[in-house]
Amino acid sequence: MNDVAAMALLAQEEIPGIDEGLSLTAHLFLLAGAIGSVGFILWLLRHRKLRGKYAMLWTAAAAGLMVLALFPGLLSTVSGWLGVYYAPALFLVVAIGFLLVIVIQFSWELSRMDDRTRTLAEEVGLLHAELDRYRAAEAAAEDGAASRPVAPDGGDAART
Repeated sequence: MNDVAAMALLAQEEIPGIDEGLSLTAHLFLLAGAIGSVGFILWLLRHRKLRGKYAMLWTAAAAGLMVLALFPGLLSTVSGWLGVYYAPALFLVVAIGFLLVIVIQFSWELSRMDDRTRTLAEEVGLLHAELDRYRAAEAAAEDGAASRPVAPDGGDAART
């Protein structure tokens, strides 16, 4: 056994409760947070403030929290399988990894929306230019019609 593993085992024996993972209070807090998150997500969906694809993502995260809250020994068991000596540290690593994936996905969406916005702005600029040319041609046509003499019967004197 190497020195690091021996020190970890000694640290585990010296710190009371390190093998237990999260406390009952932490699990109840986690369960309440997960239920509250699902409720808030459903409220956002109902009021059309959150799109379905994002709601699925956050609902999956809340479901993961509920599983951890309902099965208190699960985090400790998985930590043991992975060789993590402090179960809450595994929870934090997984949470940070999840948030990293979310940030990358939102950055991708933001880049895509930025490209679409730029394209739409260019199209609107072209449409404004075309509309200005159309209005200028229409104004020139009206000015040309107004400068023609009018016949006494109300018709166009240039055609008679």
